[in-house]
Amino acid sequence: MNANVQTNDEQSQSLWRATATPAPATVSLEGGADGDVAIIGAGYTGLCCAIVMAEAGRRVVVLEAQEIGHGASGRNGGQVIPGLARDPDDIVARFGRERGEALVRLAGGTADRVFTLIAKYRIDCAATQCGWIQPAHSAAAAKMIVARARQWKMRHAPVELLSGSSLSAALGTDAYRAGWLDRRAGALQPLSYVRGLARIALGAGAIIYTRSAAAQILRNSGDWRVRTPRGEVRAPQVVLATDAYSGALWPELPRNQIVVTGAQTATAPLPDAIRRAILPQGNIVSDTRRLQYYFRLDSEGRFVIGGRASAADAVPERVYKTLRRVAIRMYPGLADVQWPYRWYGRVGITRDGIPHLAEVAPGVWAALGYCGRGVAMATTMGLVLGDMLSEGGRLSYPVASLAPISWQALRLPVLRAAIAYHRMRDGMASRTLGADRGKRA
Repeated sequence: MNANVQTNDEQSQSLWRATATPAPATVSLEGGADGDVAIIGAGYTGLCCAIVMAEAGRRVVVLEAQEIGHGASGRNGGQVIPGLARDPDDIVARFGRERGEALVRLAGGTADRVFTLIAKYRIDCAATQCGWIQPAHSAAAAKMIVARARQWKMRHAPVELLSGSSLSAALGTDAYRAGWLDRRAGALQPLSYVRGLARIALGAGAIIYTRSAAAQILRNSGDWRVRTPRGEVRAPQVVLATDAYSGALWPELPRNQIVVTGAQTATAPLPDAIRRAILPQGNIVSDTRRLQYYFRLDSEGRFVIGGRASAADAVPERVYKTLRRVAIRMYPGLADVQWPYRWYGRVGITRDGIPHLAEVAPGVWAALGYCGRGVAMATTMGLVLGDMLSEGGRLSYPVASLAPISWQALRLPVLRAAIAYHRMRDGMASRTLGADRGKRA
């Protein structure tokens, strides 16, 4: 094994694992279990669905292959950003005025929904609705964010454009010249949040089995049987809430999205003098690059930065060096601090930039492809799906027809080429912006 590549065993270096609230006690499935629904995956989607259904009096069984929050729910950047990867006007153009605006409203309320849920159940996860800044990395991106902010402002969202001294004051750096601020957004400790959701689900009567990987899903006499290495769950409904960690359980799911690996690294708690100079207004940030950088301070003053890293489920050492170099270029005070944390996880991206909700077989539902907006959108998707399955009503989210991405057989070489291409384009755009900034200065 190449010592310069981080392996799964090294997830112990994750900041979230080091600082999360304790996980609730769970056991593995041994023998048979019956429920009204079998939910596969104890992340945000699966657990929010479990909470809604258990509180409605349904018998809920959740199967988790590893530990609670093992996948993206315990590895993401902890940024709670509303909306979708597509702009509101694009959504309306695709789905029509009525359905499109309904989806925009649903997506625009995702962050508020997370913070309301946290407040209602008093989840201890360092949550703060501090606002999100998206700065532009290029002149073209600066024009794009003007249109983006305008579209949300027309829909009465609390957003505003930032430029010049106002942007520099908010970021604590002049690395960007234009951006926009969305005050609906915020931050949390992602692993503490998902563990808190698990405690709520258990308290509502759901059963959660960990270290109980679903190995096979079979139809039998009108019910579904979900087999694990040492047991079986029988239920008329199944929810596949595994997203980028779906594996071969239901082959249609991984073929429907592009899975890339994102990496993050974090400092130790910063000295006060350095801490006060970085993001002094407390916002979270992710920029407009194709291979974006996202960064923030955690609740104890650690600087956290991440970015898209690899086509494979392994991260070279050079990726972490690049993230540190980018951070130090923006905030020179970080050059002499310790960076003890590093971790990575998978991100599921759909072709159309919209998360997919699909009934892949009668009574079997899947939600996937959150495109980097997973904290807020996966929470909402779980709540929406739980409402529908509990009440038997209409979904407030459009149902997709899953279709395989044609080049999945060539996934690794295609993704490597795409990552290299976008890295080059991002670099060229940033250099152009820098040169333009120099002319203006």
